Amino acid sequence: MSQSPESPSAPRRQGLTIFVEGLKVEAGIGVYDHEHGRLQTLLIDVRLELGPVEIHGLADTVNYETVANACRRIVAEGHVGLVETFAERLALDCLTDARVRAVTVRVDKPGALEAAAGAGCELSYSR
Repeated sequence: MSQSPESPSAPRRQGLTIFVEGLKVEAGIGVYDHEHGRLQTLLIDVRLELGPVEIHGLADTVNYETVANACRRIVAEGHVGLVETFAERLALDCLTDARVRAVTVRVDKPGALEAAAGAGCELSYSR
């Protein structure tokens, strides 16, 4: 027996999460003198929380390439002192799309700490 869409037990979409993981960019980043004038690898993970939108085509969602392009724009703007600053710029850029309710950005700077597999930050914003 099928249930009508108005039924309290009918499935309802709660939301949609779009993610990009392990996006590798070469960026001018760091606060130390030896970090200026050279590029370093950043690994970036982004999670975008959208509302309970219906998806019928690419225009109904956030294209992954939008996240990659935002990263490239930040890199192109020039040297950034902190990974936290990079993460914040990226998160705020992602929020320019009104469909994005929340964003989490993780930036890993794998060469930052010799004895660690990774070091960086993760931050979240929501509306």
